[in-house]
Amino acid sequence: MMGDRDFRNTIKNAVDSIGRELEIEIDADDFKTINLTEVVQCLRRSYYDRIDPKEIQRRGFNDLLSGLLRKLEYGSKSKKFKIDDVILKGQADMMVDDNIILFRPSHTTPESPHAEDLLYLNACLWIYDKTDGMIIYITSDREEFTFSLTRDKKMFEEVIRRVRVLSDLLSEQKTPILEPSHNCLDCQYYERCFIKKNTSKQLSLSEMLGLSKEN
Repeated sequence: MMGDRDFRNTIKNAVDSIGRELEIEIDADDFKTINLTEVVQCLRRSYYDRIDPKEIQRRGFNDLLSGLLRKLEYGSKSKKFKIDDVILKGQADMMVDDNIILFRPSHTTPESPHAEDLLYLNACLWIYDKTDGMIIYITSDREEFTFSLTRDKKMFEEVIRRVRVLSDLLSEQKTPILEPSHNCLDCQYYERCFIKKNTSKQLSLSEMLGLSKEN
């Protein structure tokens, strides 16, 4: 019978392998073509992904949902949006009756959509010239939570600003400023921005001195 450690490693390797196959293709040397995924997340993370990449640690098959849908017949084709001399590329997970739909995994019950998902959906609405869309979060318990959005011009202008900033910083080889968020703890570049993660066990003073609680 397969040991627990080998079993977990097999699953992890499978998830990592599928994840690499589903990753959005980005030409790291083409600083004039920016993918939408790069500007809705931390710009520093996107910068490192191009200049000095480190493989991401995926949690499970649920994290592959969006990529799998894009590869199926339901997925939409990627589309380009020209911003002066820079091209923004985006791709929705699904389009149904002129509605753009994004699917995202959620490890907890979402009370509201994540900011990066709102930016991504809103930008897709402008790139595909659609008015309405929705984000569907699916938890590990297979529960679904839906949030609707009507496109907003100011929100898209922020995405355009970030496209220009990332393109310029890549061209100049300048690291973007720190953008702290709830995603930092799971980021593969955490230790480049903050102190080294502490994975050691916290000991009390009595434990350090070798004293038992009974003494």
